[in-house]
Amino acid sequence: MDTWASKEFKRDAIALVDSSGKTVTAVARELGIGSESLRGWYRRAKADRGEGEPGELTSAEREELKRLRKEAREQQQTIAILKKRPPSS
Repeated sequence: MDTWASKEFKRDAIALVDSSGKTVTAVARELGIGSESLRGWYRRAKADRGEGEPGELTSAEREELKRLRKEAREQQQTIAILKKRPPSS
């Protein structure tokens, strides 16, 4: 994730792609940023608007998936610790 750019900058860059009729590469060049960064922001914004590729996750879905994976890891660690404990009398 590109943490160097503010949400406002990303939003404005995405809006410029949408409104200018220029390619992502052309807009990125004008803004002095990497085209792959802008392409990723643009793709995520489209997914969040429901315009992404079939099966592509929205930002909210990606955050939920990350949270659930972390939760599952923590539960697996807890289970492993409990299995190593001797049985109580």
